[in-house]
Amino acid sequence: MRGADLSPELLLAAYRQGVFPMAESRDDPEVFWVDPRQRGILPLDGFRVSRSLGRTLRRGTFRVSADTAFAEVVAGCADRQDTWISEPIARAYVALHRRGWAHSVEVWDGEALAGGVYGVAIGAAFFGESMFSRRTDASKIALAHLVGRLRAGGFTLLDTQFLTPHLQSLGGVEIPRAAYRRLLAGALAREARF
Repeated sequence: MRGADLSPELLLAAYRQGVFPMAESRDDPEVFWVDPRQRGILPLDGFRVSRSLGRTLRRGTFRVSADTAFAEVVAGCADRQDTWISEPIARAYVALHRRGWAHSVEVWDGEALAGGVYGVAIGAAFFGESMFSRRTDASKIALAHLVGRLRAGGFTLLDTQFLTPHLQSLGGVEIPRAAYRRLLAGALAREARF
């Protein structure tokens, strides 16, 4: 489908069905839907903080905020050689953010955006889309703060879509599609607050 056809309503309906959009590249006007056989999730009670990350968090080197620079976080996530975040996809998530469905956690080094994470919240499910880092540990700090916020807000599912070695080192696991759909149904039936 054309990326220009991505509306907030279509995105929300897709997430409720367990699928999400991607593009082949930044310049690809087409979008395709993904429904992985094996789904990455990060159990909220299983997030692992390494000793070094724990020290960095305790030092308070970085300032952390939420929903203050959503479009900039999306741009930071797309600012890499190979990206699935095309301009139509970025615009669609900014539109979702304006309607209160998409959220970001930002990590600041002084006045500079050092890293962040963004995703979509529906019910008690948070669909993590992407994260980036311009300073050591900035994306991990963003994820740690996101997990804390989700726990405090009553969320039950943090969907990471795929399992990368980075996410696995932080406690991420892979589950079959059917198990994911059961977790999703339970999370969508509950309320949570970002």
